[in-house]
Amino acid sequence: MDTETERPSRIVVGVDGSPSSRAALAWAVRQAELTGARVEAVTAWQYPAGYGWPAPVLQSFDFAAAASQSLSETVAAVAAGHEGVEIRQRVIQEHPATALLAAADGADLLVVGNRGRGGFAGTLLGSVSQHCVHHASCPVLVIRAPTP
Repeated sequence: MDTETERPSRIVVGVDGSPSSRAALAWAVRQAELTGARVEAVTAWQYPAGYGWPAPVLQSFDFAAAASQSLSETVAAVAAGHEGVEIRQRVIQEHPATALLAAADGADLLVVGNRGRGGFAGTLLGSVSQHCVHHASCPVLVIRAPTP
């Protein structure tokens, strides 16, 4: 690759600790290994909505640190044995779909997991993967978690 004219490929992957997001990260790492791409693992967090906010228990909880620790642990577990792959980690305070779409701007691929909610539950709760498929500026790959 001529580094003056080409940038390395960038694969953005959403990581939330779920089995499907771990599968998405594993797929992205293997793809990056094959193509020489860089992986950008992104996790997003928000303060929980609640009545009577802020609850005293929640005031002392460090959501950003918990999200960062979860992301680091997931990346370490999934990336073991793939030391040649560059993986950057980003923790963003934002709605997951918004954070992933912003992170994927200019990326070559966005990889997300699918929790399997469909039908009425998917419509009622919304779907990060569905939102990304419809609004991303790059191709989106949705990975299902392995079935037990």
